[in-house]
Amino acid sequence: MFVKHSKEFDLINSIKHLKRIDPDLERLFDCYQVNDLQPEKNHFKTLIRSIIYQQLSGNVARTIFERFKDIFPGDSFPEPQRILDTNIEKLRSTGVSYRKAEYINNIAQAFLDDPDTYLNLEKKNDEDIINSLTSVKGIGLWTAQMFLMFTLNRPDIFPATDLAIQKGYQNFFKLDELPKPASMIKNSELWIPYRTTVSLYLWAVLEGPFEW
Repeated sequence: MFVKHSKEFDLINSIKHLKRIDPDLERLFDCYQVNDLQPEKNHFKTLIRSIIYQQLSGNVARTIFERFKDIFPGDSFPEPQRILDTNIEKLRSTGVSYRKAEYINNIAQAFLDDPDTYLNLEKKNDEDIINSLTSVKGIGLWTAQMFLMFTLNRPDIFPATDLAIQKGYQNFFKLDELPKPASMIKNSELWIPYRTTVSLYLWAVLEGPFEW
């Protein structure tokens, strides 16, 4: 379910609202801590970072991402054309898999082919952003949701397919088995339009504040 993007992310006020509408969440907010979100302007950089972070622990992903940046001397993140001009084996030397290197090139090509779309994603609603991003091979729903949360700071994102969130949900609500994404999404409707806040806290249940 999507809602129109009409509110900015506001951690403090969203917690107050969520406590009023769902008292079961009070313990979640009182027992765990999360980091506030800050918007990021470089859409290309954050999407590349998302690809590198896929299916990796935070520490490993951060190391690979730093190595990736280091092969492009200079203070700024490389432009799409510069990445496309780089031998794929050089990209892989940073620890990036062959498939992820291909996905990174796909994103670079998309930014070159349609800059108006990808450089102005913040003007679109959540659903349109997901549709635009997932049209690029290598960007799935999870990556698009990470972009919405950590780059654009959209307030109502709930990545129910994320294993860490599923485990946090199971632990906090004391479930006997891992919840199904469909049931999580259904139950999360009560938290609209502040599901990003709940997501951040569910990550924190088992892993502490989400590192990005």
